[in-house]
Amino acid sequence: MNESSDAAYEAKIDYLQKWFEDNKKLPKRVDRLLLKRFYQCMHENVEDAQKRIEINYLMRNTYPHIFLIRDPNDASSHQTFEYADMIPLPGLTKEKYKITFFRLNDPDPKKMNFTDDTKAYIMVTDCRFSMPDLASDDCLSEGELQIFDMTGFNVKHVGRLSMASLHIYMKFLHQAFPARIKHIHMINCPSYLDTLISVMRPFVSNEVFKLIYFHTTRIDTLYEHVPRELLPDEYGGFAGKLSDLKAQFTQVMSDKRDYLIDPDYWKVETS
Repeated sequence: MNESSDAAYEAKIDYLQKWFEDNKKLPKRVDRLLLKRFYQCMHENVEDAQKRIEINYLMRNTYPHIFLIRDPNDASSHQTFEYADMIPLPGLTKEKYKITFFRLNDPDPKKMNFTDDTKAYIMVTDCRFSMPDLASDDCLSEGELQIFDMTGFNVKHVGRLSMASLHIYMKFLHQAFPARIKHIHMINCPSYLDTLISVMRPFVSNEVFKLIYFHTTRIDTLYEHVPRELLPDEYGGFAGKLSDLKAQFTQVMSDKRDYLIDPDYWKVETS
C-alpha cells in the first residue's frame, strides 16, 4: 500500500472498530487485527464485513459450550492437544495462504471428544487470528489451507462424531469464519473413506466440498498443491519437526490465554 491508500484502509478499520464498540449485539472489545481479517475476508466491503461479524458473535453466544466456556489450559483442552495436533505452520504459500496441519498422535477413538476438539480448534484459530501471519511484518494471509493426515482414523472415530457439533462447526466455517478457506487436503486416506464422506456430506456445502482434495495413494500428490518447503520434516518438508512446531505454538496459546478467556472480547451482554 502507498501512504494514502494505507491511511484510507486504516480509516475503514477505525470506522469498523467504532461501529463494533457501539453495537449492543457485540462484545465490549475486539482485537484490531481480527477486525482487519473480517474486512479482508469480505473483499474489503464494510457492510459484508459487518454482517459476518454479527453472525460470528451471534453463533458464539448461541453455542457457549463451544465458543465461550473454554480455557486452553483446562483438562479437556489438554486431552485434545495430547492426542491430536492442530498446528499452524510457519510461512505463507506464494498465494499468501496460511497452512494448518492436523493429525492424530494417539489413534485410540476413546480419546476423541468431537465437541471438545471443535472448541480447541476454535481457540487455535482465535489465537492465530490475533497475530500477523508472518512474524517479520503485519502481513495477513489471503486464505486458509488445511491439511488432515488421516493416519490412525478408523470407523470407530466416525462413530464418535457429534452431528450437532459438526453442524455448528460447518455453519461457522461457512458463514462466520474471518478467513476464506481455499483448499482442504486429506492425506493418507483410509479404506473407509466412502463411509466418512457419506457421514459428513450432508453437513458440507457444495461450495466447501469442491475445495477438498483426497490423496489416497502417495503424499507426492500433495506437493503438486502445497510448497514442500512449508511442510513439516516428517512429511518431506523443511519447516521443522512437528513436535517443535507444536511446542512453539503451545507456548503462544498459553501466552494468549487471558485474551481467549476474557468475556469482554467474546461474550455479548444481554439485558
